Amino acid sequence: MVEETRERIMEATYRALCEQGYAALTMQDIADECDCSKSLLHYHFDTKEDLLVALLAHLLERFEDRVPVDDGDPRGQLVELVELFVFGGDRDLDEHRAFNTAMLELRAQAPHNEAFRRQLAENDAHVHATVAAVVERGIETGAFREVDPERTAAHLLAAIQGARIRWITIGDDAALREVREALVSDVVDGWLVAG
Repeated sequence: MVEETRERIMEATYRALCEQGYAALTMQDIADECDCSKSLLHYHFDTKEDLLVALLAHLLERFEDRVPVDDGDPRGQLVELVELFVFGGDRDLDEHRAFNTAMLELRAQAPHNEAFRRQLAENDAHVHATVAAVVERGIETGAFREVDPERTAAHLLAAIQGARIRWITIGDDAALREVREALVSDVVDGWLVAG
C-alpha cells in the first residue's frame, strides 16, 4: 500500500473511531471520513477488525517516532511521558476523552478477540519498555535512586490507566490532574529522585 494512502486511511480510521466509538463504527463511517469508497478500504483490509489492528500498530509507530528514549534529562522526559499519557499531548481534551473511550472499548473486546489482544499487548509492552528505559537511564546518570525500572514503569502506567478509566467511566474530571500531580510530586520528584 502506498504510504500516503495508508496514512490517509489510518487518520480517517482514528477520527471515525473517536467520533463513533468501537461498537457503532462501520467501514462506511471510515470510508466517509476518508472520502474514499468502502471498496478501497476492503481492498486493503478485509474487515473492520483488520483495519483497527492496523490502526493500533500505526498508533504504536507514531508513539515510537514521537518519544526518543535516550535524549535529554531523564526526570524531564519522565514528566513529559506522564503528561502525554495523562493529557494526550497535542490532542485537545475532548479528542483525548473520545480516543481513550474508544481505546477502552477496544480493550474490552480483547478477551474475546485474539488479534486485538496481540496488538494491544505489543503496544503496551512498547510503552512499558519506553518508560522503564527512561527510569533506567535516570538511575545510570544518578538522577534517580536505585529502583526496579520495570516495577516503577508498571506503577506509573497503572496509576495513569486508572485515572483515565475514572475520567471516562464516571466523569471524574479531576482524576487526570490529581494523578498527574501525585505522580510528578510524590513519585518522580519525591520517591524516585536520588537523595
